[in-house]
Amino acid sequence: MVKEMAGWVLSFCILLVVNGVGVHASEDLQPYRTAFHFQPLKNWMNGPMYFNGVYHLFYQYNPGGPLWGNISWGHSISHDLVNWFILEPALSPKEPYDIGGCFTGSSTILHGSKPIILYTAQDVDGAQVQNLALPKNRSDPLLKDWIKWSGNPILTPVNDINTSQFRDPSTAWMGPDGKWRIVIGSEIIKGQATALLYYSTDGFNWTRSDKPLKFSRETNMWECPDFYPVSNTGKDGIDTSFQGNNTMHVLKVSFDSHDYYVIGMYDPQMDQFLLATSDFNVSNTQLQYDYGRFYASKSFYDGAKKRRVLWGWVNEGDNPSDAFKKGWSGLQSFPRSVWLSDTRKQLVQWPVEEIKKLRAKQVNMESRELKGGSLLEVPGISGSQADIEVVFSLSNLSDLELINSDMSDPQHLCDQKNVSTSGSYGPFGVLVFASQNLTEQTAVFFRVFKGPNKFQVLMCSDQSRSSIAQGVDKSTYGAFLDLDPLHDKISLRSLVDHSIVESFGGEGLACITARVYPKLAIHEHAKLYVFNNGTKSVTMLSLNAWNMNKAQIVPMD
Repeated sequence: MVKEMAGWVLSFCILLVVNGVGVHASEDLQPYRTAFHFQPLKNWMNGPMYFNGVYHLFYQYNPGGPLWGNISWGHSISHDLVNWFILEPALSPKEPYDIGGCFTGSSTILHGSKPIILYTAQDVDGAQVQNLALPKNRSDPLLKDWIKWSGNPILTPVNDINTSQFRDPSTAWMGPDGKWRIVIGSEIIKGQATALLYYSTDGFNWTRSDKPLKFSRETNMWECPDFYPVSNTGKDGIDTSFQGNNTMHVLKVSFDSHDYYVIGMYDPQMDQFLLATSDFNVSNTQLQYDYGRFYASKSFYDGAKKRRVLWGWVNEGDNPSDAFKKGWSGLQSFPRSVWLSDTRKQLVQWPVEEIKKLRAKQVNMESRELKGGSLLEVPGISGSQADIEVVFSLSNLSDLELINSDMSDPQHLCDQKNVSTSGSYGPFGVLVFASQNLTEQTAVFFRVFKGPNKFQVLMCSDQSRSSIAQGVDKSTYGAFLDLDPLHDKISLRSLVDHSIVESFGGEGLACITARVYPKLAIHEHAKLYVFNNGTKSVTMLSLNAWNMNKAQIVPMD
């Protein structure tokens, strides 16, 4: 078996910008800067790796300002995925083959523990090309310095490849023939979204396959493809090059501002990928990593803890002019473990266990009935910096609202039936970033419907009342949970961090990430509530909430 590395390397499709003017303002002037989600100290912010006991996060970064431009590869390191040291950028656009910017890519560990970076850049002619970089000194535990290979560019858009739509090489995996493989996102000139497949014997010289790994005529161009195996016998992750029994494969692509994925069986002999789930399409019923504000993600295999870890870029929802006031723009989701669900129909995601080291004061609430119209404050917990877990159960499901095939779009359904619209079972859930009189509130909740053939559990994240400010995004997001509310508990976990809410429904069956910009419900003025706005009672089996300490994100001396 070929190891990705003696640790992990993750390189991203992720962008974060934090301004060239450092962020030295007091917390009162930075109410939206997160406490335990990674973001550079300043400016605009992309990929990861684990090598020799150190986690490396590479990310698209603008060292000169808080908006997109002058894209370089920022570089930070961690020993626990929580606390980070920021290093100097690993790659900067200086050569004719990358003068237009060093964009997304991935890292791979070749034979003999040799890490490489493959990255997309825009050359002097405006074409997207693929380049390679190496650590200057592999014995340096921090891998601070990287050098670009003299043979760059290693791949250029030729024949039927659109010169402006050829980007984002994946982490490489090795086949049974001893050759490395990568996929690159593209759109063939005749209008085909494609994951192009390439081969190499050494990781430096690449040849295009006669056929792509996957293509579609139903969607826009695919960005940031990610291809990896998952076990169908448990939660442990698998090395990207693993080929064996009891595995399925995931292909993730990014388009239309969302990360979509399919699951199937991969034949490494023939390089064929046969789907076990529905194909990529443009409907909101397509499988997504996250049904909110989450894009250009990347996963990596963490061999030290035998898990696959996923990270995504969470962009801003305020006005671009606000980025200059803050001095930064964009952040990363909290890293998530990812595995195949028991049904083998979808993935499950959950915050990595290291987050627990940031937990501070805890408040527990025992089981109780929440009658229709209930609103219960959770005392002693910040509504702006917390980790919240709550579990509900329902008894006899009588007089349910009906749902038909015309109501299959969960986001549209959440828009129609927001937190203010009472049903029988639901909405019930939590209010975070809630001001004293609830003028501002962000609601994460569930509703239960009766469908044509089964019960439907809808999860919503409603930002419609999240801020009194004008000009900020207040979208509502939604997803269906694949569970039976008569026999299964309905659980919710939300990570709340000043301007981001990451929510996990059904123990990770659906994830929704939102950005919020409250004016009233900030710092100690933000409250947390559990509620039931439905007409039927629901049982809150348990609630556990923690105030969260601040992670350390500091420059390396």
